[in-house]
Amino acid sequence: MIGDSAAMREVYELARQVAGTSATVLLTGETGTGKELVARAIHELSGRASGPYIRVNCGALSESLLESELFGHVKGAFTSAFESRTGRFEAAHGGTIFLDEINSVSYKLQVKLLRVLQEHEFERVGDTRTITVDCRIVAATNRDLLDEIDEGRFREDLYYRLNVIPLYLPALRERPEDVSLLVEHFVRRFSKANGVTPPQVTREAQGFLESYAWPGNVRELENYVERAIVLSGGGPLSPDMFPPHVRGLAPVRIGRARSGGLEGLCSELVSQSLTAAGDDAENVHERVVSLVERELIQQVLRTCQGVQTKAATRLGINRNTLHKKIEDYALQSDAR
Repeated sequence: MIGDSAAMREVYELARQVAGTSATVLLTGETGTGKELVARAIHELSGRASGPYIRVNCGALSESLLESELFGHVKGAFTSAFESRTGRFEAAHGGTIFLDEINSVSYKLQVKLLRVLQEHEFERVGDTRTITVDCRIVAATNRDLLDEIDEGRFREDLYYRLNVIPLYLPALRERPEDVSLLVEHFVRRFSKANGVTPPQVTREAQGFLESYAWPGNVRELENYVERAIVLSGGGPLSPDMFPPHVRGLAPVRIGRARSGGLEGLCSELVSQSLTAAGDDAENVHERVVSLVERELIQQVLRTCQGVQTKAATRLGINRNTLHKKIEDYALQSDAR
């Protein structure tokens, strides 16, 4: 993992501390912050390093497929079960299983997961024989599981079983001092992959990269550096090789609320847009505030399934203010 900020050093220290134990670890943080890298590091630093490391993306499969994937099935358990199959928990015996997007698991299937965590045993789909496994569980979520519990989508008892060792992965905007190290790393990697000499990053481009908020986190930075390497033709990486919104020339698409509340996010994006503003800076400010504010409120309302009290809390504003803004921006269809 790349990063020498205080926030990342704290992650490294805690990961090393818990690696040598058998405790269940719950990784939290936004998409693209490196949760899978930490999960693999915990495995490789543990006494189970010689055993298997099994990753399951819980959000990529339906309930029935995920149950079969995790626990296996016997021949004839369902229509397409032409032969018996070993599940991922069995495959992870003696090693580590990483359950990514654990928040996506259905409420029904969470009962079976809870039993594995408590008793280390389960039955394959369609079987009555109990199988005992010894594997370390590392789970990850990009959602607040306490909110999921409040909404009735996640079991509280399962949460406390998973949350033995919580480990938070900071967003890239929370550790801007690591951006230059990450850029240097990705430049070397993609230059080698494309058979070119690693180019220099101009000071102006580096300035934009360090001031951008990176809503997609490290994964977004990685993609844009690769893009710039391809466009550079072997020359230096200049600002024009990065997307306009990175350079403050276009609105940033916002997928979720950030810490710091609505006003902090709007100010951040306004400051980026004003970089490219001329004499009409005041009008640019008003337009960008309105654009970003409406987009953000709509996205948060959808994330909160229209619950205004919850959305107001996430946005850092009171419910009356939110209600007025919903009317101002005609967002009644997204609210309830």
